[in-house]
Amino acid sequence: MPQLIWMRDKAFMINTDNDLAQTALGQAVEQVEEKLLKLLPKAVDLEQQVINAMEYALMAGGKRIRPFLVMESAKIFGVGESAAVRVAAAVECVHTYSLIHDDLPCMDDDDMRRGQPSVHKKFDEATAVLAGDALLTLAFEILSDEQTHADARVRCELISLMAKALGVNGMVGGQMFDLLAENQELDKIRITRLQRMKTGALIVFSGEAGAILGKAESRRRHAIRGYAHDVGLAFQIADDLLDEEGSSEEIGKTAGKDAAAGKATFVSLVGIDQARTKADMLIDQSVKHLEIFGSKAENLRNLAKFIINRAS
Repeated sequence: MPQLIWMRDKAFMINTDNDLAQTALGQAVEQVEEKLLKLLPKAVDLEQQVINAMEYALMAGGKRIRPFLVMESAKIFGVGESAAVRVAAAVECVHTYSLIHDDLPCMDDDDMRRGQPSVHKKFDEATAVLAGDALLTLAFEILSDEQTHADARVRCELISLMAKALGVNGMVGGQMFDLLAENQELDKIRITRLQRMKTGALIVFSGEAGAILGKAESRRRHAIRGYAHDVGLAFQIADDLLDEEGSSEEIGKTAGKDAAAGKATFVSLVGIDQARTKADMLIDQSVKHLEIFGSKAENLRNLAKFIINRAS
């Protein structure tokens, strides 16, 4: 099983034998967190509370897999670190916004996130809603800035694709699907669609962002998108397995909530063994997409292994 360690007072899941978790992923965490702190707005009056809540949520830890995907895909396409880390920070802003809102009593109703009180428990529900809103809008502010890329067409494409990943055909639609699907029987096709919307869409954007920044040709862009597509679904299955088998301490949130709420997952549909087999297959498939990139994609291959090892 992955081991729980603490990095600068934050819960962080790693496999101690996995070089990725100890080196490349750890380095990306530091770069992205440093950039996030610089990008957070400064208050002049009572709005300080919402900024405090934003920082609390952003700095609570986490694996930072989505920003890592941005950073590594950008390297493959020869993108400078300064541009990549800004997009990575924007991705982490929207991911954190989604977690804040997911935890609200009107949504998944969870009092714990990343091993500490959820934002609405640490502050209050109104502050949590506003902090999530502010992080979402900050992400688009970051992407629209000339510092992210000199070419306005690249910035517009990043904004457009992120918006689609977050909207009714992506994360928001997936969350609605997830809430309404409780205690309903779903087949594999609908569960796959739910998970690709709720979790996979932002992961796909994170992988494709490097190709957009690097103005990659279609064949190479398609390859990185295929990798992220398969990794995203495997990631969600791994999360479902951890929810089923892990402890609250290990996963940083309340364990067993999906089953208690009657949520439809691959695990609930086919069982633990078949779900793990499916995740293994997706990881193998994802790695094949990377053959075109050779040794440049080694960290992404390691990431795929890290994701599946979380649930082993």
